[in-house]
Amino acid sequence: MNVTTTANAPQERRAATLVMACVGVFVAYLPVTTVSASLPAIQRALDTSTSQLSWVSVAFVLPMAALILTAGVFGDVHGRKKVFQAGLGLSGLGALVALCAQSIEVVWAGQALTGLGSAALLPTTLALISHVVPDPRERGKFIGLWATSLTAALALGPLIAGVILDHVAWRWIYLLPIPASLLAMACAAKLPADSRAPGARRLDWPGQITAALAITALVYGIIEGGVASFTDAKVMVALATAAVSAVAFVLVERRSSSPMLDLTLFRSPAFTATTLIAMISFLGLIGFFFALSLYFGMVQQLSTLESGRRLLMVSMMPLLLGAPVGRLVHRVSPRVLIPGGLLVSAGALLSLTTIDTDTSFGSLAWRLALLGLGMAFVITPMTATAVSSVPRHQAGMAAAGNNAFRQVGAALGPAILGALLSTKAVDALPGHLTDAGLTQATVRHVTAVADTGGLSAVGGTDFGADAPRVLGAVSEAFVDGLRLCLFVSAVLALLAAVVGVLLLRRPQHPAPPATVGDSAANGRHAAGNPAATCRAAAQPQGPGAPVLQGNHQEG
Repeated sequence: MNVTTTANAPQERRAATLVMACVGVFVAYLPVTTVSASLPAIQRALDTSTSQLSWVSVAFVLPMAALILTAGVFGDVHGRKKVFQAGLGLSGLGALVALCAQSIEVVWAGQALTGLGSAALLPTTLALISHVVPDPRERGKFIGLWATSLTAALALGPLIAGVILDHVAWRWIYLLPIPASLLAMACAAKLPADSRAPGARRLDWPGQITAALAITALVYGIIEGGVASFTDAKVMVALATAAVSAVAFVLVERRSSSPMLDLTLFRSPAFTATTLIAMISFLGLIGFFFALSLYFGMVQQLSTLESGRRLLMVSMMPLLLGAPVGRLVHRVSPRVLIPGGLLVSAGALLSLTTIDTDTSFGSLAWRLALLGLGMAFVITPMTATAVSSVPRHQAGMAAAGNNAFRQVGAALGPAILGALLSTKAVDALPGHLTDAGLTQATVRHVTAVADTGGLSAVGGTDFGADAPRVLGAVSEAFVDGLRLCLFVSAVLALLAAVVGVLLLRRPQHPAPPATVGDSAANGRHAAGNPAATCRAAAQPQGPGAPVLQGNHQEG
């Protein structure tokens, strides 16, 4: 059993822990949309291709996806507060590296360090909440606040980037996370209640290595396959490596005495559903943010601040509704909330497929707000259901697993949708160039540039008097690719909704059987907590009686 070593936190310590958990997830997710909104500026400043630009986002989410489960085990063994502080430090260090970057490769390195920090922050923030709020019904409300902090970071990121880029260079978007991380580290030294699970788990290096290799090889193969060809030798090797590593991960975890991810969790249909929904929905959502940011910058030529205001329409609804939806989790079945939200999101994405190069903000606003409304009814119930769909002593691993698969989707989103966008746009470009009245010689020249360096290379090439018509054709081709991405995102949302309808049920789990360790833990808990003593006395005693849960740690 996963037994905490600390006594129940007093009320004021609980409030401080909850605040720090919300600050931690805010720091973890701030780079997602801050950097996404700045991609056009980074592309212009560093003269990068679309595939290189994809790696800016992927370099952040890959470490999150690959290491989030191991970070949770570190917290169990060494203390969640230490891992929380380490995550803040890595986030600040990564921002500092990217701030000083003079090349796209150094930006990747900074993003990767920031992703490592976020991998440490995500499981520990949920673990800290689980430790101080043991009641599952009450916990849903606080997970709603946690999700609100997450969406606040997504909402404010583009606006912060826009204000900065209106005055200084792109690199200064990385300045704010540095003092924020340092200040949070200082506060975290005293405020949150610490917890750990001594002896309950140990590091699973074979599982970690095979998981990281599978995720990295898969994302690399998809990105490079979109740039070159999926029949290219290095792409086929990468995808084969991903498949072999995934099989090896399953075999390793089945035989491990302390698995990184206990595969028996997938015996719960609700956990399986929320895990698949997390991966599928974030694949579409993060890929959508990536593609739409490029549309605002490359096609509509908007400033980063103007782009941020438009992206805010998506994030605003989850931000406003996160806490109220958290209170609904135990009143309305997740089988209603989650598929319903996904259907609304799919409808919004399908409505966006009619956009053009000059679509007005008014025409976009209601569709983006509708997408945000749908996601508001997915994010909080998805996390709360994953935690409550398994026996309590496995809730921490369930939360970490759900987050891991969510980040796998976030890593695959820019890779898959970026590859679709580039392929479709380059294929459609010759037709738009011909429709613009350009000569066949010019069409061949522009197409050759696009085949070699992508659409961004066309924008950086001097075509003389033909430049306006060439750029107009490039914009039209880009919109063709964007429409394909929106359609694919809508199909993914519909697929996730079907998964929810088929598999989601309101979880019902009996209390795990009592052990000597449990009784001792319960005694210590009751001794320091008069209310718990009264509850314990009221419990029926006997072999079949329910057991006071005490301090079983589910983080």
